[in-house]
Amino acid sequence: MVIPERQAKTVSEVRNVAIDFRGKLDDGELLTGSPTVTEVGTANLTISNQKVNTVALIIEGQSVDIGMAVQFKVLGGNAGTNYKIRISVVTTASPAQTLIEDVILRVIAD
Repeated sequence: MVIPERQAKTVSEVRNVAIDFRGKLDDGELLTGSPTVTEVGTANLTISNQKVNTVALIIEGQSVDIGMAVQFKVLGGNAGTNYKIRISVVTTASPAQTLIEDVILRVIAD
């Protein structure tokens, strides 16, 4: 998926989410370290397994190389609610940059 993102899941689903950061990276720059992924404004979601991709991914039909996406797992939420999720990740630029992206997760009824 190309950011900005809009994701959806049902109340009972556990979903893996991958966010493509290629549009924010400079030439030759990669994501590095452990990204921070947090729910903004509520505490209804459980977010875990945050990481920079270590294998190439297909996101929205596009191949995303290693080090250019953030992945995480999300569960929970209330049906009919849009949740804002904020992703913060450091890059290999010199000096390092910190990229921040907000995505919307829509939770729908089962």
